[in-house]
Amino acid sequence: MNLIGRYAEKSALADFFKSERPEFLAIYGRRRIGKTFLIKQTFAERDCFFFNVTGVQKGKTDVQINRFTKEIGKVFYQGADIKEQNNWINTFDTLTETIKKIVPAKKKIVLFFDEFPWMATHKSGLLQALEHHWNHTWSNDNRIKLIICGSSASWIINKIINNKGGLHNRITRKIHLMPFNLKETALLLAHHKINLNHKQMIELYMTTGGVPYYLLHTEKNHSAAQMIDKLAFQHDSLLFNEFNNLFSSLFENSENYIELLRVISKSHSGIGQEEIISQSNDVSRGGRTVERLKELEDTGFIISFMPHLHKKRGKYYRLIDEYTLFYLDWIEPIKNTLQKRSLESGYWLEKHNSPTWHNWAGYAFESICYKHLHQIRKKLNISKSAVANGWRYVPIAKSKDKGAQIDLLFDRDDDSITICEIKYTTELFSITKDYAGNIKNKISVFKEITRTKKQIFFAMISANGIKDTIYSDDLIEGVVTLEDLFE
Repeated sequence: MNLIGRYAEKSALADFFKSERPEFLAIYGRRRIGKTFLIKQTFAERDCFFFNVTGVQKGKTDVQINRFTKEIGKVFYQGADIKEQNNWINTFDTLTETIKKIVPAKKKIVLFFDEFPWMATHKSGLLQALEHHWNHTWSNDNRIKLIICGSSASWIINKIINNKGGLHNRITRKIHLMPFNLKETALLLAHHKINLNHKQMIELYMTTGGVPYYLLHTEKNHSAAQMIDKLAFQHDSLLFNEFNNLFSSLFENSENYIELLRVISKSHSGIGQEEIISQSNDVSRGGRTVERLKELEDTGFIISFMPHLHKKRGKYYRLIDEYTLFYLDWIEPIKNTLQKRSLESGYWLEKHNSPTWHNWAGYAFESICYKHLHQIRKKLNISKSAVANGWRYVPIAKSKDKGAQIDLLFDRDDDSITICEIKYTTELFSITKDYAGNIKNKISVFKEITRTKKQIFFAMISANGIKDTIYSDDLIEGVVTLEDLFE
């Protein structure tokens, strides 16, 4: 298979390999995102010794060491059996001595430890052994390129990237591998001869979130709705069973993280941190909940905002992972039914275009827009230096003040702010007199509460464009459509 997209990552890995110094790369990202595929496609055919070993999920220390030792024999000794050690320090000694004996002086060595968190079993001493060998041996060998990889993103971040012990500041590079954007999704589908227009593709993206593995399970000659029906609403289908496996691979005590996502998903306009803590069933509450929110944000499931120019109101969060939103809104409520019997095909087609579907699609489209800020900036001619943010104002109880919610804004360096309204409709969106009045009210509340003196511009992000009316001509200074997001 060809490596689709990943342009920035491929460039970073090329520099990593060409470097004339020892390198230590941490790569992390959710399950099914293509971390292993990216590394293997990049280095398996390079002129180097490529040592690749994968941790065994729930395997004991002796099992992990056994697999590691067998890989040493396979890569360096043409498959010969190597004496197995009883701990990680000695096992890494074996690898180090093998490199000294076998690898030519100018030959580079890529050490790829995949699913490293699975290898680091309780009291195994693996992390300490890694610290020792990197600090005292491998970091002195300019040929060595070490890659630590894992789906448990929180583990990689806390134990490797933000390590406070012997690996503190030892990482030379890191890659957070994210889902495909819309352009990369289009390239992947086209590569597999799945021909969908942009409208169909974005409906598929609302379900899969651009996760390559999910996209590879789509089929030719089907509409997006038919694909989703097969992926998610048939007994034992991929997206039906994926949710718990996804989070158990990412986090210990994964149910606590899922509970936080359930709380956040109920508020489409965003929910404050204190409110999340009060609604969560997490017995630890407080500090640990804040840590978990950060981990969910680090792994790309949620996004946090500080209300623009109104920071004293505190941080609030939104769910931005499309698959999670899809699962919580559509699969989880009927999961017990699905477990008892298969639904007949066509379930999703029946729900398609219902009021509930439109509400979900609108929220999912907003999440997609937050992931395509580069494309939005480009279409609206907004510089990279402009600060993207959300904004909302919730009046105190019994106040006569009007509240307001702004989907997206760009605070620009040219003494201006562009306020964006995001709308997902299947047809041209029409700016009516009432809608124009609502927008003007939002802008008025924003000016009053923030006390900004900057010039305010208003733009629409509308999936299928807008209909020309006297109100649109008077109000809108820019329009972003679905096609622009695929740039």
